Amino acid sequence: MYGTVARMKIKPGKLAELQRFTEESDRARGGINGAIAYYVFQSDRDPDEMVLAAIFESKEAYRANAEDPKQDEWYQQMRQMLQGDPEWDDGEIVIAQTFAGSR
Repeated sequence: MYGTVARMKIKPGKLAELQRFTEESDRARGGINGAIAYYVFQSDRDPDEMVLAAIFESKEAYRANAEDPKQDEWYQQMRQMLQGDPEWDDGEIVIAQTFAGSR
């Protein structure tokens, strides 16, 4: 598996808009080839700071998505809700565990 982690700051008051935009974009695109999941964390320390983790089946699937014009269009729209460019860190996932159910 392969993925990326991005640290980004949204503009104040834009969280609800970002959530709506993401939900609508996901429905409109109908999925991303090779994508497994993504998560967006909101920082307790700074509510305008978000951390995105995106997981793909392979580096090739990740790169194909990154080079897709639809992905760039999505990014440019999302970027308007951010204070600046995200800080990206791509890499191979070397440890992964999922847990079924809860305790």
